[in-house]
Amino acid sequence: MAENTHLSIITLNVNGLNAPIKRHRVAEWIKRQKPSMCYLQETHLRTKDTYRLKVKGWGKIFHTNRHDRKAGVAMLISDKIDFKTKDIKKDKEGHYLMIKGSIQGEDDVTIINIYAPNIGAPRYIQQILTDIKGDIDENTIIVGDLNTPLTSMDRSSRQKTNKATEILKETIEKLDLIDIFRTQHPKKAEYTFFSNAHGTFSRIDHILGHKANLNKFRSIEIISSIFSDHKARKLEINHGKSKEKKPTPWRLNNMLLKNQWVNEEIKKEIKNYLETNDNEDTTSQNLWDAAKAVLRGKFIAIQAFLKKEERSQMDNLTLHPNELEKEGQKRPKVSRRKETIQIKEDINKIEI
Repeated sequence: MAENTHLSIITLNVNGLNAPIKRHRVAEWIKRQKPSMCYLQETHLRTKDTYRLKVKGWGKIFHTNRHDRKAGVAMLISDKIDFKTKDIKKDKEGHYLMIKGSIQGEDDVTIINIYAPNIGAPRYIQQILTDIKGDIDENTIIVGDLNTPLTSMDRSSRQKTNKATEILKETIEKLDLIDIFRTQHPKKAEYTFFSNAHGTFSRIDHILGHKANLNKFRSIEIISSIFSDHKARKLEINHGKSKEKKPTPWRLNNMLLKNQWVNEEIKKEIKNYLETNDNEDTTSQNLWDAAKAVLRGKFIAIQAFLKKEERSQMDNLTLHPNELEKEGQKRPKVSRRKETIQIKEDINKIEI
C-alpha cells in the first residue's frame, strides 16, 4: 500500500478537436502532464465522435450529447486510478457534465465540468448551480470555462465585477464553495485568456472546491498550451491510501523503426552483441534470449534520449512566448501581442 499519494486534475478549453493533428497534440500534452483526471471544454465533437477522444492509458471517457459541432465538454479518467461511476447528469446543449463516483473504492467525489456561453455567462452558471445544488456537497469539485472573472483581480484592466457576477459569487458562497486559485494566491495577477477584441487578459477558467476540503488542495497552477487560446489549470489533491499497481510490460514503439538514426544504432548494437557472445559455448536459445534483453534495454535508452531531446527543444521554443505574455500583462503592447501570436504559429508548424 502507498502511504501517501495524491490525485491530479487538469482542465482546459481546447477550442475545438475536429482536426486529427490537434487531437494527437492534445493527447500527447495530456500524457506529458500525467493527470489522474482530465476535463476538456469546447470540444466541438458530436455524440458519435466521442471515440475520437480516446487517449492511450485513459479507459473511461464521458462526453456531452451533441448532434452538432458546438460547445461540448468531456471527462477523461486515467487507468491508473480505480474510478467507479455511480451517476451521470448532463444537459442537452453540451454545456455541462456531472459525474458522481468513488475513487479506489473509498473516496466519493462529484465532478462538474462546465462550459458557459459567451453571452450571459454569470447568470447561466448561477442557474446551473441553483438547479443542481442538491448534488453539491463537500466532495464536489467544479471545473471549466465559466467565461466570468470572479474578482477585479481576475482582469488586467481591474474592471469592477457587475451585478450578475456578484449574484453568482453569493450563490457560490452559499454552497460553501471557494475559488481554489484565488484562495491560495489572493494577490497573484495571473490569467487564462487574452481577449483580442478588448486587448485585456482575464482569468475566466476556474476550479471551485468545497471549503471543508481546503487542507486537501495541495497546489494549483496555470499552465500554458500552444494549441489553444486558453491556458490550463492543474490541481493537486491529497488523497488516501491506494494500492500500488504492477508495472506494465514493455512494448516496442514501432515508430522508432522509422527513424534512420535509431536503425543504425540498433544495427551497431546487434553487431557488437554477436561479436561478443556468438561462440560455440552459447546455445542458439540462450543467445536469442539474451539478445532480446540487450535490445530491449537499448530501445528503452534510445526512446528516453529522444523524449528528453524533444522536451528540451519544445521548452526552448515555448520559453519566449511565455516571457512575452508575462511582459504583455504588465505593459500591454500590440506589437508584443503580434509577436507572441507569430511565435505560437511557428511552434504549431514545427510540432505538426
